[in-house]
Amino acid sequence: MSGRAGRPDAVVVGAGPNGLAAALRLSAAGLRVQVVEAADRPGGGMRTEELMRSGYHHDVCSTVQPMAAAAPFFREFDLASRGVRLVQPEINFAHPLDGGRAALSYTSLEQTAAGLGDDAAAYRRLFGPLVEHGTDVVDFFLTSRLRRLPTRSPLQIAQFGLTGLPNVSWLARRYFDTEGGQALLAGAAAHGMLDLNQPLTSALGMLLAMLSHHAGWPLVEGGSQQLADAMVTALEEQGGEVITGHEVTDLREFEGVPAVLLDTTPEAFVSMAGDRLNEGYRRWVRRYKHGAGVFKIDWILSDPVPWTNPEVRRAGTIHVAGDLQETLAGERAPNQGRLTDKPYVLAVQPTVPDPTRAPEGGHIFWAYVHVPHGADVDMTAAIENQVERFAPGFKDTVLERHTKTAVQMEQWNISYLGGDISNGQATLRQMLARPVPRWNTYRTPVQGVYLASAATPPGPAVHGACGDNAAQVALRDVFGVRAVPPLRPALR
Repeated sequence: MSGRAGRPDAVVVGAGPNGLAAALRLSAAGLRVQVVEAADRPGGGMRTEELMRSGYHHDVCSTVQPMAAAAPFFREFDLASRGVRLVQPEINFAHPLDGGRAALSYTSLEQTAAGLGDDAAAYRRLFGPLVEHGTDVVDFFLTSRLRRLPTRSPLQIAQFGLTGLPNVSWLARRYFDTEGGQALLAGAAAHGMLDLNQPLTSALGMLLAMLSHHAGWPLVEGGSQQLADAMVTALEEQGGEVITGHEVTDLREFEGVPAVLLDTTPEAFVSMAGDRLNEGYRRWVRRYKHGAGVFKIDWILSDPVPWTNPEVRRAGTIHVAGDLQETLAGERAPNQGRLTDKPYVLAVQPTVPDPTRAPEGGHIFWAYVHVPHGADVDMTAAIENQVERFAPGFKDTVLERHTKTAVQMEQWNISYLGGDISNGQATLRQMLARPVPRWNTYRTPVQGVYLASAATPPGPAVHGACGDNAAQVALRDVFGVRAVPPLRPALR
């Protein structure tokens, strides 16, 4: 199916996980694929950099990869055969509580439930059926089958959908009586960057908590860049190419290319399309809402974080947010355009499961908080005070820190408008019509041009599904390929 010499059959704009997934699916059909990336390295949110000292490898955005471990695209891609090693922490995530207590999520559902005391039976009741049918649940919500009735595990998928529809504030109180049970669920849901009184926040909390027992919350050994590089290598082995350092501003650059897929914001597509786009579509994109931004700190530490609860020291991810009420308040503030001195802090200690990220005896740590969209504020003091509250002496371990405001996050990745790393709020309305109310939201009004970013279903996270789904639509529409071409195996 190769096009004319020197001209690709398909171009993908953006080399994030969705763009690379789209390119690999197109290449699997025998197409000549070119990926164009504005940054000087591919990977999008999966980039790893030496921010402060040589030998200390910091993931600038995406670190913990439960979706990469569970998603159908990456299962087919077969990370192990590509030299990508996922490392699992002993405890997937922890939620410290005052008084030296903590709620802990292990890979074992039974061990997690047992640690919740009076909530053990409720935890098993909520998550047991989901974990048992975890692959079917993940596959249904990540593929483009949402308009069809599920054929595998329909009862469990229906239960997940109905239970996940309300807000997590309601669900946490309905199922759990203890501070630990409520905090564990709400802390997972807060990854979605929404006010936790919003509908659908239960679904994200349930999905992430279920993944802890289904696939774990692993990190990529050596940094998330290793996953991006493996995808680039696979594409190049198949004859594709990745061009970095080139920002696309006008789709006319690709005139004559049959298919163009965009791992970008909807706003960037509108700008690139110019007068080729109708006013109705423009109007809907203007209504598309981006959410809270993030302020992030990376640290180099002299010693591991001295959490009061020693079990938290074994966790990969820590939700530093206090009890349910404090977690709710911490996420309500940025979504109402306010700051708080007790924010929900999402923290990761990468060198706990993966000591290769620092020289021998070295320690890195990172955390971010959600801030109002586009806020150019420094939250260092608020973050470090929250960590110090549950880990007295933490500040004494800090050797160096590197910060990024929400404004700087957008400068680092042009798809993070206002510091929104989710490419649009994951509200109920915007998940049903993402980014516009069309039957197939991957297609655009411009013939041969498709959206393939996290602004399309199923939304944010490193799962590759947005790009993969868009590529399958383009293969059918443009090239007449109706059967999904399997990804090619690794050459080595």
